[in-house]
Amino acid sequence: MDTTFALIVVVLAVLAIWLLVARSRGAKQQRVEDAKAEARRWVERLGGQVMNLTGTDEASKQAMADASERYTAAGAQMDQANTVEQCKLVTKTALEGLYYVRAARTAMGLDPGPELPVDREQREAGEVTEDRSVSVDGHDYRASKRPGSGTPHYYPGGRVAGRPVPQGWYSEPWWKPALVAGAWGVGSLLLFDAMFSGMHGIPSADAWSDGYTAGQEDAMADTGGGDGGGDYGGGDMGGDFGGGNFGGDFGGGDFGGF
Repeated sequence: MDTTFALIVVVLAVLAIWLLVARSRGAKQQRVEDAKAEARRWVERLGGQVMNLTGTDEASKQAMADASERYTAAGAQMDQANTVEQCKLVTKTALEGLYYVRAARTAMGLDPGPELPVDREQREAGEVTEDRSVSVDGHDYRASKRPGSGTPHYYPGGRVAGRPVPQGWYSEPWWKPALVAGAWGVGSLLLFDAMFSGMHGIPSADAWSDGYTAGQEDAMADTGGGDGGGDYGGGDMGGDFGGGNFGGDFGGGDFGGF
């Protein structure tokens, strides 16, 4: 009798554990499916803009070319996304593309549409607030808060190879070599210092060299040191883009009626 009762208890315990594991797996898979659906919606919205909007000048054409590149990248990522984090990366890539679309519309004098979500890396990278023209090693660079014939290259702001790049319009995409190589060149610190020195909300050259944002730099000064550099790497999309918070911002699937 005691043996039978003990056997029943063991069987029930095993069954309970199996049910818990199955429920956990089911919930995890549902989270993945929800994240995939959310990412797919953003990719489709970007695709609609890429297919239907054509630039009319150098700045808008370049911005749409960058938007198209992001659409291609997001599609490739979507095909391989099997985790929530991978789906969030797809969402981030698609949103970058939509920022380029907004930039193209602005360059063409069109209504850019509703605001897009801003992630932490964008906020902390800052933005160009004034026109700058500098010469570094005999090469001229320009930066501006607005598009123009001399500043046709847009960047939505964020981190490239671990360092913040401000949102703005530039004479050339000086951040792209680091984007491709995953590391900054020897002259990048000098260029950053010359271009952004004293600009409000932009980290100093020393802080940028260490990977700090302007806000981190202030915090370091207040606390007299600390680490902090590792808090702002890639993959912070969870708090900013998680869980279906975007559907209402764009009026369904048409990117705000564009």
